[in-house]
Amino acid sequence: MVRLSLRSARPQRYRARSRGTQPRGITLAPPPPSPPPAPAAPMESSSSSPPPTGGDPSEDGAASELPRLTVTQVEQMKVEARVGDIYRVFFDAPPSTKSVMLELWRDQHVEYLTKGLRHLAPSFHVLDANRPWLCYWMVHGLALLDETLDDDLENDIVDFLSRCQDKHGGYGGGPGQLPHLATSYAAVNTLVNIGSERALSSIKRDNLYKFMLQMKDKSGAFRMHNGGEIDVRACYTAISVASLLNILDADLAKGVGDYIASCQTYEGGIAGEPYAEAHGGYTYCGLAAMVLLNEVKKLDLPSLIGWVAFRQGVECGFQGRTNKLVDGCYSFWQGAAIALAQKLMTVVDEQSKPSYSSKLPSVDDACGTSSSALASEKSSSVDYAKFGFDFVKQSNQIGPLFHNIALQQYILLCAQVLEGGLRDKPGKNRDHYHSCYCLSGLSVSQHSAMTGSDSCPLPQHMLGPYSNLLEPIHPLYNVVLDKYDDAHEFFSGE
Repeated sequence: MVRLSLRSARPQRYRARSRGTQPRGITLAPPPPSPPPAPAAPMESSSSSPPPTGGDPSEDGAASELPRLTVTQVEQMKVEARVGDIYRVFFDAPPSTKSVMLELWRDQHVEYLTKGLRHLAPSFHVLDANRPWLCYWMVHGLALLDETLDDDLENDIVDFLSRCQDKHGGYGGGPGQLPHLATSYAAVNTLVNIGSERALSSIKRDNLYKFMLQMKDKSGAFRMHNGGEIDVRACYTAISVASLLNILDADLAKGVGDYIASCQTYEGGIAGEPYAEAHGGYTYCGLAAMVLLNEVKKLDLPSLIGWVAFRQGVECGFQGRTNKLVDGCYSFWQGAAIALAQKLMTVVDEQSKPSYSSKLPSVDDACGTSSSALASEKSSSVDYAKFGFDFVKQSNQIGPLFHNIALQQYILLCAQVLEGGLRDKPGKNRDHYHSCYCLSGLSVSQHSAMTGSDSCPLPQHMLGPYSNLLEPIHPLYNVVLDKYDDAHEFFSGE
């Protein structure tokens, strides 16, 4: 168990997290709408004193000299108070109660996710352009829980996604909608997680390849859709899908690594586009894409690891950016990014040597000039399909670079909802997006201390009963590892 003081955070770090206003967050796709606020969970205390706000100064002369708190500072204090209440209840509880509190409520989560696949409330019409994402969040969550779909439901999902597939390539947000790289990623990952021959053979790879070539920009990066935005998210979804389907080649890969490298910020994390703010989602997307391209040396990995590691806060979960609140979904985005780095320590050690700076690429290389030419020269010799396969077979070169037990504590005690499903943070409602990525992050944290690629986590690396153990994922794609192996074999033979 992790006992952290929620009232004695280091002053300098607290100020760094809470200065200014809270930035807007982004995800690969917008999270689903939430139902009306539900009553607080039993483990949450509603009797704690509210944190001070930035209201009018008190009549006390000394108090009038105190600085006014920002909105972000107030919200941060509220979150710490809610999380602190939960942890105090847990640490004061008898052993039998603690055991129950640390259980992963599998049956409730399975019921919540399965019900969502069969029927959604009318309020979900706002996500009509994200229906493949809804399929992915629920199917992947169930796959992590080792829950098998019945044949009728599985066939319904495959049929629906086939109707989302554009005749010219790519998947739209619904039948007849514009093909989009993000929903193509969601659809392909859903079909891979289903894993049947019917599901995998429904993907029209040739058309999908042509669609991705059309989304390729002269900068080397990708657009999300025709006339859409260019960013690291588009690069990752294109490279991930192409790699997973064994259609990644030099034409798709050309210049992508240089674009992503240009998005790494002075903080160490990766932004959505050059000169923007480092963000956990983009950091994962950028790092995973660079591994799949075998161009990870273009990133400053020591700086990236440092930035991600310091996003795990006093609440035990991860925040998405500097000054942002803890959010359960970053259990995966940040947790998986740093888990990837555990297999890259040879590169980290090389980059940490004083002599490494003299080996850095020239300005032309950083802008994609000579490296793009080099990629063209080597196009016939690069086997991109092997990079994702070989990477996951590697052993971790170091133990967890984040507090994996603390992260499990946050997910199990603060993100679970008794009725099923998981949430952003205490005080928020459950949804399918956070259920997917909280469970993904829990799997990453459970398996992050493994030394061998085929070994099982030891009990001391898990919080709660061993029955909490989830299926391992392939950290570059976020699909269940067994399903990835089946898909790799299927598409390698085509």
